[in-house]
Amino acid sequence: MKIAKQRDKRFSPTMTRRALIAGAGATGLSVASISRASAAPVKIRLSYVVPGNWASMLFQQPGLARHLNKSYTFEAVRFQGTPQLIQAQAAGELEIAAHAYSSLALAIENAGMHDLRIIADEFQDGAPGYYTNEFFVAKDGPIKSVEDLKGKVIATNVAGSAVDIAMRAMLKKHGLQDKRDVTIVEAPFPTMPAMLQDGKIVMFPGVTPFSQDPKIREMTRTLFTQKDAIGRTQMVVWAAREPFIKTHREALADFMEDALRDERSYLDPKNHAEVVAIAARISKLPAAKWDSWFLKKDGERGDYYHDHDGKPDLQALQGNIMAQHELGFIKSVFQIARYADLSLVEEAAKRLG
Repeated sequence: MKIAKQRDKRFSPTMTRRALIAGAGATGLSVASISRASAAPVKIRLSYVVPGNWASMLFQQPGLARHLNKSYTFEAVRFQGTPQLIQAQAAGELEIAAHAYSSLALAIENAGMHDLRIIADEFQDGAPGYYTNEFFVAKDGPIKSVEDLKGKVIATNVAGSAVDIAMRAMLKKHGLQDKRDVTIVEAPFPTMPAMLQDGKIVMFPGVTPFSQDPKIREMTRTLFTQKDAIGRTQMVVWAAREPFIKTHREALADFMEDALRDERSYLDPKNHAEVVAIAARISKLPAAKWDSWFLKKDGERGDYYHDHDGKPDLQALQGNIMAQHELGFIKSVFQIARYADLSLVEEAAKRLG
């Protein structure tokens, strides 16, 4: 079986609202016209940010992707953070974006992508018994409370990302604000522990797989968690444009069936050793860095929650968007259920039984 492709694509975070909207409109037209002109397999590109996200893992197990390269082709595309997905999806560079709640709301409100539809769950933060992102400080350092961050430099991956929103929400609860009380700098997740050791920052967000590194655990302690900051989070959802869904519904249903079959296989404990080997290969990290926690239910020593049927928690997502609004990242609050089309994942679950 042909293995699905992966590539790494980076976009400038700056783009005008007018350009985004123009790209959004053009994409819907071009997708429809291409589909009508060709009966070839539908190209599906899906984004990811860190190894272990579903796009990076999909279709690595032989025999499970029964429709791959028949009704659709697949490519995993890597980004530094979810805000960049808005530009990519508006420009027609992605058929399905794995949007964090933060970039999803910005895409709908700021970029005017009102035809964006949530089609499936990627993962959820803070579900009972599962992992929640941690915000690390030096184990023996001077930061003992959130208030101690005043006047200090702290790290984030990308301003406006899901972990960034949670961090700013916690700062706000304690009367702290970026630029006025703290300085927030952007950095890639893998470089943050060294920045802490070198004294360049006093706090950084921990996300899997990086937060499960024993070396990080030895040198840090958890000041607070994402669940402490904003409660349960529908962290990432898959979202596609409505014209693309309507034009390619059959191929998308096949893709969703294969993806859900793959996901269920990964979540099955009896396949853990094989899954760890796949994660190690794609991440170029030793299997030992994945084995103890990946896709396991074990609190801070485990993984995020992945829904067995691929269904997102829209109620949690609504609350997450409220938090984003309160921090001023979006101007209005809207009903997220209006932007959900779960018929594809429901059809996939029905096919699989």
